[in-house]
Amino acid sequence: MTTALIILFAVSVWAGIQNALAGGGTFLRLPALMFTGMTALSANITATVALFPGQITSCWGGRGHVSGAGGLPFKALVGISLAGGILGAILLLETPSSIFKALVPWLVLFATSLFAYGSFVPRKADRPPMLGAVGAGLAQFCIAVYGGYFGGGIGFLMLAALTAAGLAVRNANATKNVLAGVMNASAVALFVFSPEVHWLQAGIACIGAAIGGVIGGHMASRVNQKVLRAAAVLIGIALTIGLFLRAP
Repeated sequence: MTTALIILFAVSVWAGIQNALAGGGTFLRLPALMFTGMTALSANITATVALFPGQITSCWGGRGHVSGAGGLPFKALVGISLAGGILGAILLLETPSSIFKALVPWLVLFATSLFAYGSFVPRKADRPPMLGAVGAGLAQFCIAVYGGYFGGGIGFLMLAALTAAGLAVRNANATKNVLAGVMNASAVALFVFSPEVHWLQAGIACIGAAIGGVIGGHMASRVNQKVLRAAAVLIGIALTIGLFLRAP
């Protein structure tokens, strides 16, 4: 067990660096938590709790650039994110561990595909807005439900939806960070009462990710982000294959 916890800490530092530089830390953290002996369901819930403190700092840093989208005020997006995050968390808590284990390979495949698409498929910066108030609200609610349930790739989903609703990339990035923190806050508020949370592993993962985030911040100007994103995609593919092979 001690060896598994040391590995979890080291992987969490790496995940923190990865998230700070290019994203994709989920692909590292989830298998590391499972390696300590917990089920896929417990690992997912524990990872959500461990991730939350870091999201608070990300929200705070970009709070000056948040904005509404598609005709919806920012407060409406916050309310939608809270409602969707709560629904997703309830669905997760009500999902039997055996069923979630069977779903995880498909969820990781979906998240990996999103990450690859968001990282390497070029997008037109001058594209006109495609989502109005109804479309932006519905998209954010669906993303929030998914975020409360699993969460891998929600950053790219929200970035795509917010830019499609007319936000500039800088504002969309700050807004999606805050909304991700909001939907995770609603999920964490439920998860902290769940016996599925492994607090020792959550603490180790949180501390490791925080250290990695600081290291990643200092490395930002010296690292090729495309290489890191490619590495994250390869890890996601390997994790997906491994999970499918282990699935019942």
